[in-house]
Amino acid sequence: MSFIRPEAQEALRRWRFALSGAALAALGVYCSLGFGGLVGWIGWPLAGAGVALGVVGIQRARFDTGHDGPGVVEIDEGEITYYGPLNGGSVSTGEIERLILDPTSRPPCWVMVDRANGILQVPVNADGADELFEAFAALPGLRTSRLLSELRSGMERKGGIPTVIWERHAETVDRRRLN
Repeated sequence: MSFIRPEAQEALRRWRFALSGAALAALGVYCSLGFGGLVGWIGWPLAGAGVALGVVGIQRARFDTGHDGPGVVEIDEGEITYYGPLNGGSVSTGEIERLILDPTSRPPCWVMVDRANGILQVPVNADGADELFEAFAALPGLRTSRLLSELRSGMERKGGIPTVIWERHAETVDRRRLN
C-alpha cells in the first residue's frame, strides 16, 4: 500500500535525475557557503556536478513519453532489442546509419536503419524506451536539443511526415593525388 498517488509516483520517477541534481547542487552550495576550509572548497565542485546532473535529468524527463505503449525495449552493451506484440528485432548502436522519428504511426515510433538496411521500429512510449536517450546521445554528432524538439513536436501534432533526426555521414576519402 502506497501513500503516494500513482500519477505522483510516475512524475517523481520521470523527474528523478533532475530532482537529484537540484538536491546535489543545493547541498554543494550549502557546504560552500556554510562551512569553511576543505568542506567549503569541496562544495563548489559538488554544486557543479549537481547542475550538470540536473541538466541531464531535464533532458531525460523531456525524452520520457510514458510506458503504456506496446512492447519492451532492452539495451545491453550497445545492443538495442525490441520485443513487440507483432514484431521485434535488434540493432547495434554502432551499426545505426539513420535515426528517424515517424509521427504518422500511432503511437509515434523511432525508426533505426542499420548498415544492412534492416529497420527496427520502436514506439516512443514502449516500456524501457526512455533508456534509448543514452543510446541515441552516444551517436556521433547527434544534437540532443534537436532530438527533443522533434520528439515534442511529433507528439503534439497529428499526421506529419517522418523526420530524419540523425544520419551517419560516409567516411570522407582523401582524393588528393600521391604523385
